[in-house]
Amino acid sequence: MVSTSKDSVFAVLSLSGGNDGLNTVIPRSNGLYRDYRPSLSIPEDQIIPVTDDLGFHPTMAPLKKFWDEGKLAIFLGIGYPNASYSHFRSMDIWHTCEPDTQGTEGWLGRAIKEMDPTGENVLMGVNFGRGLPRALAKDGVPVASVGDLETYGLLTGIDGEDQRTEALDVFGRMYSPAIGRGAVMDYIKQTGTDALKGADILATAPQMYSSDVEYSNTVVGQYMKNIAQTHLAGFGTRILYTTSPYNGFDTHANQAALHAGLWTDVSNTVENFFADLRSHDASDNVTLFLFTEFGRRIADNGSGTDHGAGGVAFAVGEHVKGGVYGEYPSLEPGQQEEGGNLKFNLDFRSVYTDILEDWLGLEAAPIVGGKFEKAGFL
Repeated sequence: MVSTSKDSVFAVLSLSGGNDGLNTVIPRSNGLYRDYRPSLSIPEDQIIPVTDDLGFHPTMAPLKKFWDEGKLAIFLGIGYPNASYSHFRSMDIWHTCEPDTQGTEGWLGRAIKEMDPTGENVLMGVNFGRGLPRALAKDGVPVASVGDLETYGLLTGIDGEDQRTEALDVFGRMYSPAIGRGAVMDYIKQTGTDALKGADILATAPQMYSSDVEYSNTVVGQYMKNIAQTHLAGFGTRILYTTSPYNGFDTHANQAALHAGLWTDVSNTVENFFADLRSHDASDNVTLFLFTEFGRRIADNGSGTDHGAGGVAFAVGEHVKGGVYGEYPSLEPGQQEEGGNLKFNLDFRSVYTDILEDWLGLEAAPIVGGKFEKAGFL
């Protein structure tokens, strides 16, 4: 466990759709890269060198700064056995750590339960975006899911404190008949009660926030700003989560322009996020994790790339041991996954084990479903 006087905080930016790892962390010294990517390979003079063999997409200069500081971990060939090429199934596996069965509980939901067994802090976990990611779902674990932090709160349009208190009381009693009518109804009742407890608290975060950092007006930019606002408000939130717009990284066509735009947004936003936290002396206990559900095919299709297997992920933070973890999967024809895909060599549950044990101070095996060798980046 990291030695710090503050509770460690874990933030996640999920890159929905299957980010193209080959054009994100580029095997620039491998001639096969250009052979397989006649339409989409990045010109050598545009690649940002990272190591003798690897480089970043030209839009990723803001992330290169963290690499130079020794605070960026790059995970190569990350994935899991028997890769699924379905967005839904693969993301579900990443969320539940159950590649062989249909999981019902999220790994971060389990972690929150361990950190706060009685659900004392209804803001221990907060998601920004519509719906609740499976990673955060677990019976009895309250998680706020916020669509717009600036207008978040229940019944905020009702004038007068007395009227609003009465309305909240009526709303709360609506759940009472559900008690004892089964697990589903009890879950709904508990979720509604927790929402009442947390909504008004969370809604105060923007009022307490002041910063010179200007985030982009994109979904990613604004939700990462909301994560910063919530962290800086001091609610005791330990898990902060958001997801890029649905399947935005699913670049089957027009990838050159789309991928450049996506990584411009993500790279600038990550830089802004840490600049914001650092300006408030609040970055020392935050680790940010960026992942996607799978990589993409080695060969381009003329305009884009199709669903693949092994991919790349990143961790950024003041306590991250910068470096490359895992190995770049071979592009040799005989070493590819069936269908022309990169083979994984780093199980994502190994990375989760680092996060759970060396950052959040939890026993990882019950949460990730077994013992996995740590990557060693914390």
